[in-house]
Amino acid sequence: MPGIKFVVSEPETRKSYQLEVEQSKVVGIFGKKIGEDFNGDLIGLNGYTLKITGGSDKEGFPMHPSVKGPGRKKVLLAEKPGFHPKIKGQRKRKIVCGDTLSDAIAQVNTKVVKKGEKPIEQIVPAKAKKETKAEEVKEEIKEEKKEKEEKKEEKPKEEKPNVEKPKVEKKEEKKEGEEGKKES
Repeated sequence: MPGIKFVVSEPETRKSYQLEVEQSKVVGIFGKKIGEDFNGDLIGLNGYTLKITGGSDKEGFPMHPSVKGPGRKKVLLAEKPGFHPKIKGQRKRKIVCGDTLSDAIAQVNTKVVKKGEKPIEQIVPAKAKKETKAEEVKEEIKEEKKEKEEKKEEKPKEEKPNVEKPKVEKKEEKKEGEEGKKES
């Protein structure tokens, strides 16, 4: 069975943590709505109380607090979540999920309301930060430059062979041509 991702935000430290929990273990939160609290013991955060702030379904459609129920609907939006207007007063019809958690939800966003005994850093393993593509490309270029410089230092400069023979032949041909002209 696929898991559900829980993004737990801690308002005091302004950090977020990701947990992936099997769907069979979190059946107890199905039916809860955006804004409701639930016990963190369900997802492995003993002693914590968490508040649901949003989420998205398996296809990536965001949950919206104004849409009631667990299904998707096409609604006219003028603000977040689901639509970020570029012009003041702009509205757009978008598809969003309802405010109720169901088995179609893939990610649930939460925030800590009440802390437990242990800090979250000890409970949730931290992920290493991923570098952006631009940083990776810059690193590769630097490594290539270093390799080229090392190769230049390792190899002594080789002497180039003289390439005067073809030039000499041309001069001889010219001399023969000039001699032929003088004779006539």
